[in-house]
Amino acid sequence: MQLFDRTLGQWLEHWAETTPDKEYIVYSDRNLRFTWKQFNERVDNMANGLLSIGVERGSHVGIWAANVPDWLTLLYACAKIGAIYVTVNTSYKQSELEYLCENSDMHTLCIVNGEKDSDFIQMTYAMLPELRTCERGHLESERFPKMKNVVYVGQEKHRGMYNTSELLILGENMDHTRLNELKSQVNCHDVVNMQYTSGTTGFPKGVMLSHHNIANNGYLTGEHMKFTQDDKLCCCVPLFHCFGVVLASMNVLTHGCVQVMVERFDPLVVLASIHKERCTALYGVPTMFIAELNHPMFDMFDMSSLRTGIMAGSLCPVELMRQVQEKMYMKVTSVYGLTETSPGMTQTRIEDLFDARCNTVGSDFEFTDVKVLHPETNGECAVGEQGEMCCRGYNVMKGYYKNPQATAEVIDSNGYLHSGDLGVKDEDGNYRITGRIKDMIIRGGENIYPREIEEFLYKMEGVKDIQVAGIPSPKYGEVVGAFIILKEGSRMQESDVQDFCRNKIAHYKIPKYIFFINEFPMTGSGKIQKFKLKDLGVELCEQQGIEII
Repeated sequence: MQLFDRTLGQWLEHWAETTPDKEYIVYSDRNLRFTWKQFNERVDNMANGLLSIGVERGSHVGIWAANVPDWLTLLYACAKIGAIYVTVNTSYKQSELEYLCENSDMHTLCIVNGEKDSDFIQMTYAMLPELRTCERGHLESERFPKMKNVVYVGQEKHRGMYNTSELLILGENMDHTRLNELKSQVNCHDVVNMQYTSGTTGFPKGVMLSHHNIANNGYLTGEHMKFTQDDKLCCCVPLFHCFGVVLASMNVLTHGCVQVMVERFDPLVVLASIHKERCTALYGVPTMFIAELNHPMFDMFDMSSLRTGIMAGSLCPVELMRQVQEKMYMKVTSVYGLTETSPGMTQTRIEDLFDARCNTVGSDFEFTDVKVLHPETNGECAVGEQGEMCCRGYNVMKGYYKNPQATAEVIDSNGYLHSGDLGVKDEDGNYRITGRIKDMIIRGGENIYPREIEEFLYKMEGVKDIQVAGIPSPKYGEVVGAFIILKEGSRMQESDVQDFCRNKIAHYKIPKYIFFINEFPMTGSGKIQKFKLKDLGVELCEQQGIEII
């Protein structure tokens, strides 16, 4: 294993020269296919198009879109220019969009029509009313003085905006002199991608990641699953999050294999894409795998081509891992980390025993120094002793954009990034995540880790998915609340859950309040927002006339 000094653009050009006619990106549901050579040419045209509207080395270019075909075109175009690609969560609302555009000093924003109940075009006009009257490329915004362009990703025309079709035509008709000059200036340690953390506490912060950070993290991720050029990875996780853009896209970029894209998660499209393209790997968060396994048409599709993949984004129930291995033929690995670590710190390996792949998040990434540190003394914890997961190495972010104070709060004087997650290291060198420091429930002085109760209740017949969170209590400070999604056709009462727990787990761990709900509050990247469950629990108690004691 090694670390590479190639930039993203150099990786793309490497495969365009080495395997020009091999398929690279496939959208199976619309039979859209690009070879490495075709895609590299498209990227060069897009890069020239961006140059023609004033994007330069160091410019911040935002992308606000699901996994549309030109999401990656724009990423690599920015990478070749030396611009910084800023990913915008598709679930952002007006104030979040405006905060990000202002905080990131965005120069150009690329958008699609919208997602679910959000109209991105109208939201952009609301943020930049000057767009309706200005000439394209001449935007002068009072509130966003750095913003110069809005680009619509597609063929439609919108007042004041360019579209990607125009940029590609513009770029195709320009010579490459300026682009080649800029390419030669790009260094692998330059920032190429900026992602805003989910912001579970305080305002989101822009995490600055370099070519070296993300390309190498993607490469090592693939090595842990024994990826080769023959693999085909089905990517249904959002590209705006590290899971999609690094663990999936950078893995494919560095291994020269095929990326089978799903524009937005739909279990049926995922199953059909695997079946049609004979995918060998699949990624997803636990809720995605649950949706695939429980789809009424699951049995119609042949999953036998699958061999591996990643389940990550939140803690993975053992029973779910077992079902995925048995019914989808996958040796699933887990990656643990956070955006600030590019994101992988640890990963289980495909050759690990089932128990290790289920119950741990594996061992350190190569070239990464992972330690469990005592939250108060900052000393290293002994094997089996719980502390905070920390790491130092090539994968640690360059810092939070324009926020040296916040950077200093998470990266200590020894260079270790502090995750905020609790974990233990076992005798085999594998790590177990026991919860977030802030997720820990403290009931009358007893420390309770939600993961333990979730694993226990997941074994209960009829439970499809479960999350545990603390509910504020005047008597105990906090008590345990369980939020359960039932399998279709299942019936259950609160007392059934408590009876299932009685005499099997400590009395103080037994959920005091049990809520049967249809879905969990999620971030746009598929992470469950545990902090919102606390508020939801209080709200449901009030609605049901339950007094919290």
